[in-house]
Amino acid sequence: MKALLISRDSQLYAEIASQGAARVPPLNLGAVRASMREALDRPESDSPQLVIVDATDTEPSEVALLERLGRQYPEAHLMLLTAQNQPELLIRAMRAGVREVLQLPLVHRAFHESMDRISTAAGVSSLRDGKVLAFIACKGGSGATFISTNFGYALATLAAKKVLLIDLHGQFGDAALYVSDQKPTMTLSDVCAQIARIDGPFLENCVVHVTPGFGVLAAADDPAHAKEAKPEHIDTILRVARQHYDYVLLDVGRQIDAVSLRALDVTDTIYPVLQLALPDIRDARRLLDIFRSLGYVLDNIRLIVNRYEKGGKLRLQDLHGALGCEVVHTFPNDYVAVTDSVNQGVPVLQLSRSSAAARSLADMVELVTTRRVQESKGLFDRLFGRGESED
Repeated sequence: MKALLISRDSQLYAEIASQGAARVPPLNLGAVRASMREALDRPESDSPQLVIVDATDTEPSEVALLERLGRQYPEAHLMLLTAQNQPELLIRAMRAGVREVLQLPLVHRAFHESMDRISTAAGVSSLRDGKVLAFIACKGGSGATFISTNFGYALATLAAKKVLLIDLHGQFGDAALYVSDQKPTMTLSDVCAQIARIDGPFLENCVVHVTPGFGVLAAADDPAHAKEAKPEHIDTILRVARQHYDYVLLDVGRQIDAVSLRALDVTDTIYPVLQLALPDIRDARRLLDIFRSLGYVLDNIRLIVNRYEKGGKLRLQDLHGALGCEVVHTFPNDYVAVTDSVNQGVPVLQLSRSSAAARSLADMVELVTTRRVQESKGLFDRLFGRGESED
């Protein structure tokens, strides 16, 4: 989408250009004019699809120029940026056809939400509309990293999805080691340090490629570098990732901080992972209380019980009663297969495809990609040797 910016602020130009380059398709800030009068005197030969007007220094006598600008570019969408409440300007802006008004200093999330609405109205479609799924450990050692990494591999392998896993651990993140022996050349902190460069190809080049359809963006290898990640960086990374991947998985760890909260705010489904033990249940209750206080919809929070064994003193019904949240899946206590997988850095589906852990991953893929069940059933049958009587 081609855009014309009307502003005297060079920093605002650089900010919009950077944010626009991260979109898919990118926002091309083709020209800039210092004022609305200059924009009228020097019209663009190739009409822009979007005109962004910085009204910070607009004088009352110049308000009429906004309406003339709308007539000059009748096919363009108009966005107004203002640092203060100017009732007369807003009324004239509405008459001129302005439908998007944003406050300055620019809030990136609001800018992109506005751009999404404009892109939809203009018929400009993105490449993908990926789902973001977050896996968060209720207690240390719950197995959230094993499940998230191996589930990512299963999604890519069994359902032919393009999957990205982002390791959000602030300290000692090691998600990539669960499924690969490759040393990451770039980490999340490196991407954040170069956030102005981010687009689909750049992000793809920063990940550890486990398979052609599954990549892992590793956490910082030095905890001191973790502070490079800022909430607004996560917004940008997830926005680009959604447009280039079918599923974006987040290995959140246990920390609840500004970065993880920003990621959870835009997550489609949150999967707290716990074991069926009282300490895990206690911490799960605390975590769910935090989610409730943040206004998260409980229907989008679905528990996963790891290392589940039937016949224990605590039952799934007890867990649901204690937490008031649905258990959507259980992973078996398949110690040998899981330990071998973790120690070798090879996905359990690849290492031991007939194991109980591998079958459970396949079941979860069917659960999450409900529309793909029938298409994928033949592949599941070939991989796991299921007979017709088991369907």
